[in-house]
Amino acid sequence: MPEPLLEVKDLRVHFPTDDGLVKAVDGISFSLQPGETLGIVGESGSGKSVSSLTIMGLIAREHANIEGEVVFQGQDLLKLSEEEMREIRGKKISMIFQDPMTSLHPYYRVGDQIAEAILVHEKISKSDAAKRAVDMLGRVNIPQPERRARQFPHEFSGGMRQRAMIAMALSLNPDLLIADEPTTALDVTVQAQILGLINTLKAEFGASVIIITHDLGVVAEYCDNIEVMYAGRVVEYGRTDDLFYQPHHPYTWGLLSSIPKLGQEDERLTPIRGLPPSLINLPPGCSFAPRCNYAFDRCTVEEPALIPADTHHASACHLSLKDKERIAQEEVLAGR
Repeated sequence: MPEPLLEVKDLRVHFPTDDGLVKAVDGISFSLQPGETLGIVGESGSGKSVSSLTIMGLIAREHANIEGEVVFQGQDLLKLSEEEMREIRGKKISMIFQDPMTSLHPYYRVGDQIAEAILVHEKISKSDAAKRAVDMLGRVNIPQPERRARQFPHEFSGGMRQRAMIAMALSLNPDLLIADEPTTALDVTVQAQILGLINTLKAEFGASVIIITHDLGVVAEYCDNIEVMYAGRVVEYGRTDDLFYQPHHPYTWGLLSSIPKLGQEDERLTPIRGLPPSLINLPPGCSFAPRCNYAFDRCTVEEPALIPADTHHASACHLSLKDKERIAQEEVLAGR
């Protein structure tokens, strides 16, 4: 195997508060190969966005306790100064944020904002940066890019604003693109267009991609591997086919059961009962146990480790591998 482009090792991000220690990310590990797409899935509050912001160096250390390693192209990003991170952020690692309306400055023209991102990292003229901004708007399929570059964000639709953010993120040909909920608040048709665009541009630019979402259905077609997070921890990791056709964790089963099935629109969805736990007062043992239909005594006292089923698939659950495979086939995937 080639050297990973990105390797996260036992990353912990804890926020001290007056009410206690918020364990937003609590010991996650994963790796990303060059040209690979990784999906990170989980409910709101599971630690997805905090982990990505930590990779980008956007979590202020004076407000958080950060431990572990984030090794990118052989460098531990957590050991770099803010000045060194600014050289990497945007140029080698770019990010598409959840809400393009708040990410784009409302008082500046869209083309000027893309050009500014280019000028920060490259010594080129303003006119050349402006031309590249127009070119990038065209490459993300925005019609009449010269005219659109002179417009303000409020003159763009939600889907077009997201395309403009993708153009900005890819304007410096980064090695890694992080897309944090890139399809939030977009209708289903536009969601598919945005994800297809990211996938096409990934191949064109040769970048690796991390897609962060709460919806397993969003990442089904575009990701090579999927990481499922719950309460700040990774509860399952594997290839996309493994997660969809042989899931091993009860939380993954719950996510799959809540996806509408084609041709069964009249059937009620099966939600996961209860609510995610407080990250200040996590329950003892498995954090998912209070919501799990398969929990037993051991689950309430012992935190499960991430145990591999094979070289590409692992889950953090006390059920035996035999039981996981049986339940997945007989109860979760039956009728899909």
